[in-house]
Amino acid sequence: MVFGSIISSPRGSLSLRQALDLANVYLDNACRAVDPSIALVLCHDTELSLSQMKRAAKHTEDTTMRDGIATLYTRLGELLAIHGRKSEAQVFYKKSVKLG
Repeated sequence: MVFGSIISSPRGSLSLRQALDLANVYLDNACRAVDPSIALVLCHDTELSLSQMKRAAKHTEDTTMRDGIATLYTRLGELLAIHGRKSEAQVFYKKSVKLG
């Protein structure tokens, strides 16, 4: 793992908009993945991005951002449900309702 030892993750320096865009990229790719294992890895990456955004979103009055994050939580839940991960999906549905 070359990048893990040389370059620190710049994820923490992303703006809220950039983090939302990145999470959407992960989720869009997860939706297109043919291999279920790869889809779940991308779902995990989406969750990590959402986790970072959730903390920042609590302090923003930007309803567009909050709605975007809530929508992403819903989409992630839907994809997990398709992959048979119903209990995980419910967690994301609840997070979506809290933000929405």
